[in-house]
Amino acid sequence: MSDAQGTGSGSRLRLARQARGYSQQQLAGMAGVTRQAVSAVEAGLSDPSLRAALGLARALGMTVEEVFGPYAPAPTVTATPLAPLGDERDRVTLAPVGDGFVAMPLQGSKVSRAGFLPAGGLVDRSGTTAGAGVPVRPIGPPRPTLVVAGCDPALPLLEGPLGLLDSPIALSWWPCSSGESLRLAAAGLVHVAGAHLRGQDGAYNTGPAAELLPHGSEVIGFCSWREGLALRPCSSRDISGVGDVASRRLRLVNREPGAEARSVLDRQLAELGIEAGELRGYGTEAAGHLEVAAAIAAGLADAGIASEPAALAYGLGFIPLTVEHFDLVIPAGQAGSRETQALLKILTSRWLLDQLASLPGCDPARCGERIAAL
Repeated sequence: MSDAQGTGSGSRLRLARQARGYSQQQLAGMAGVTRQAVSAVEAGLSDPSLRAALGLARALGMTVEEVFGPYAPAPTVTATPLAPLGDERDRVTLAPVGDGFVAMPLQGSKVSRAGFLPAGGLVDRSGTTAGAGVPVRPIGPPRPTLVVAGCDPALPLLEGPLGLLDSPIALSWWPCSSGESLRLAAAGLVHVAGAHLRGQDGAYNTGPAAELLPHGSEVIGFCSWREGLALRPCSSRDISGVGDVASRRLRLVNREPGAEARSVLDRQLAELGIEAGELRGYGTEAAGHLEVAAAIAAGLADAGIASEPAALAYGLGFIPLTVEHFDLVIPAGQAGSRETQALLKILTSRWLLDQLASLPGCDPARCGERIAAL
């Protein structure tokens, strides 16, 4: 397996160096090799000589086998769950506490961050600025940050590998519909737009991206998942699709205009000859896949269109309607930025691919694949 996927010796050398806070030059000096040699090994461009391997391992306080040996999965540890677990594919946050480990299930409301996020600044009401901007007083110096818009709740997984780069990049995720994310990209307000919009030709994202970003863009794969009808378990008996939701007068929670989930619902209604007004709750809106699932799990609605990973995270019933391809659209004006170049480096990291694959219903096979240049 190649270093590009994050499992090779070069990746292990880089992660071990960064964990100890060494620059490439500092590690090279301690190991008695050149910085260029360290860079080449970390990039997977060359294998170290025996002398270099011994020196690098000694400088890191590790064995040669640990740094340069064959890749092996991390050993299993015993952890105490903080809440009851479900099936064997439960996703958890794992942390050492005392002499052992605790596992925190990523289920229901725990799959997202419900606490306060750190602020980068405060709006200065006493200040003035030109144009449509607002004056902001930073809390600490601003740092390089990749700004991504889109509705896939898996996007925050980018934060981990971005923070491990030799020049770390922070992540800021703006949750919104696919249509809105492309509009923000066209306005130059985000580095990357995440989208899963089906064009008139049936292909995903290339047509809408070409239309909304006339100055050009690149479409990079991220993941695929099924989109369908999420249902309260007690309401899912004998329900086979949207038609049954309408005929049984179940209450729906909808997505906002511009969301592909809403378009999926509208296409289903058109095929069945059902007017939108016949669906209870058609006018209610939730701002994302997890929000739809949370509303159903809380009993505020009986059904809604959401991704399969979101539905399964809340223990809901799920009826698939279509397979969605969620891609990352990079506007031409952002392609050369430090932030987007960092994104391209980490999209095929083994850690990210394993995290995406751990989400039930998520397929990361296309992650990092260049889909189209528009």
